[in-house]
Amino acid sequence: MAENTTETIWLTKEAHEKLQAELQYLTNEGRAEVTARIAAARDEGDLKENGGYHAAREEQGQQEARIRQLQDMLRRAEVGEAPTDSKTVAPGVQVTIAFDGDTDDTETFLLGSREVLGLDDAVDDLQVYSPQSPLGAAILGKSAGDEASYEAPNGKDINVTIVEVKPFTG
Repeated sequence: MAENTTETIWLTKEAHEKLQAELQYLTNEGRAEVTARIAAARDEGDLKENGGYHAAREEQGQQEARIRQLQDMLRRAEVGEAPTDSKTVAPGVQVTIAFDGDTDDTETFLLGSREVLGLDDAVDDLQVYSPQSPLGAAILGKSAGDEASYEAPNGKDINVTIVEVKPFTG
């Protein structure tokens, strides 16, 4: 998935601090640990058949990719408080929508991202949509009772009505 490097990312203060701490760890202790594992595996001899060496190099590549991702996210971050009384769809709110006006066919989700909003895995029963997703972009800035439509990946237009917007309380 290609990242849009010009898009602002909304972060809570807690999420910003968590991402900064992860970046700090990865760029210091994390890099040192992986480098030490690579050196130890290299000392074992033949690198062509050294699984430990290849695993450590793979881990190093993943770690460097995560460091770049964190740096990009923090560079684009706008830090603020999670909405506490929002009536308008914005990152950090819980939204209930009805598909094609059918109030029996509803879906409730969080607009944002688990990582960006600082959510832990305990909130795994709530679907999360990015504000940049087709649905997220279509409903951003709307209020309960408003209608929106977006194009599904299959090219079909999907119409939704916003049933409820409320602050996410975790």
